[in-house]
Amino acid sequence: MRAVVVAGVGMTSFGKFLQRPFPSLVGEAVSAAASDAGCAASDVELIYYSNSGAGIVQGQEAVRGQHAIRGTGLDGTPLINVENACASGSTAINQAWLAVASGHVDVAIAIGAEKLTHEDKTRAFAAMTSALDQDRLDEIRAELGSEGNGSVFMDIYARWARWYRERSDATPEDFAQVAVKNHAHGAMNPKAQYGGLLTVEEVLAARRISGDLTLPMCSPMSDGAAAAIITTPEIAARWGAEPVRLLATVVGAGRAGVYGEVVPESARRAYEMAGLGPEDIDVVEIHDGASPAELIALEELGLCAPGDATALLRQGATTLGGRLPVNPSGGLGSKGHPVGATGIAQLVELADQLRGRCGHRQVEGARIGLAENAGGYLGPDVAAATVTIVGAMS
Repeated sequence: MRAVVVAGVGMTSFGKFLQRPFPSLVGEAVSAAASDAGCAASDVELIYYSNSGAGIVQGQEAVRGQHAIRGTGLDGTPLINVENACASGSTAINQAWLAVASGHVDVAIAIGAEKLTHEDKTRAFAAMTSALDQDRLDEIRAELGSEGNGSVFMDIYARWARWYRERSDATPEDFAQVAVKNHAHGAMNPKAQYGGLLTVEEVLAARRISGDLTLPMCSPMSDGAAAAIITTPEIAARWGAEPVRLLATVVGAGRAGVYGEVVPESARRAYEMAGLGPEDIDVVEIHDGASPAELIALEELGLCAPGDATALLRQGATTLGGRLPVNPSGGLGSKGHPVGATGIAQLVELADQLRGRCGHRQVEGARIGLAENAGGYLGPDVAAATVTIVGAMS
């Protein structure tokens, strides 16, 4: 396999953009990524386009990417559509890496986009629910105690939070503190959907969604797009790009009836692929679909011992300025969660962190970054999980 780099990244702001069509969002992200890399759209040989919900939300079930790239300069470039629930974007990154690393192409682009805003709000919830086994939907809802009036995924996250509290010293105050931290980080990210200064008391007093989860602990429905150009170090140098090394990209799958396996196993494979260990990581982007997931994933990634994530949080270690900043972008809870774009947006943040481009939210001295992205529900765990590791060039 050849060495592979991320030569350029770009993304839109995340938010609610009902009137902006997919080509508008995708065009902005692609243009930013190409400008960052110093390349032209004509240099791209293969596209991996990530989207999860357009079939239900917009009715665009087939050839989503071919329509979304219209007018971006990529028209006519071979395109493969990728769907892997909330892990779709990072899965597209994985496939772009494979295409370049194998020598199949020299330049690939991973693009992710989602529009969950719609006049009919039930469509977004239906799109999220489609990531569950539809033949077992009533059974799953009954098991979760879900009433079916909102996002069943928040019922799932509430269940995982309850299990985490049972095996650790975590409290609802800890879950609220994660939200406080990430919204403060998001306030420094001009691309974030939300962000601001909250208190633990305000988070705990907010509208309850499910179990211990209140509204600020839950990732929002979002629209947006992100893109990353993947190539070889030699080509990136020819363009005059400032790339980062794509050291590891691993896609894992859950197993029905098994909990707590897929993320640790994906992390193990990623560390092995990168030739690194958890102790080498400087900055982390975690899939905090709900705030407790950040603490759970920290342990599953081996970044601390089982039960110790709360101590890291309470010590301030995961806050900007701490020894292991987590979700400096604001995470899903503050930055937003346009499903197909989320995994690529995590890579955008890490690439910018390793190049010192993040302004007030910059992690000083960051050389190695890790992203964890997960999606779908197989029961009792996620259906898909990815771990991506990137490194500075020198």
